[in-house]
Amino acid sequence: MARILWIVLVVIVALWVIGLIADIAGGFIHILLLVALAILIYNLVTGRKGV
Repeated sequence: MARILWIVLVVIVALWVIGLIADIAGGFIHILLLVALAILIYNLVTGRKGV
């Protein structure tokens, strides 16, 4: 599950960078960035679990 969250985080940040460079969908890109930040904080707080 954590791997999927990291993949989503990378995709969202990549979309944000593309949107920042291309200046498209201004507000929506920032919402995606906030979601990515929330996922990152969640992963940092929960930590890595043993297999």
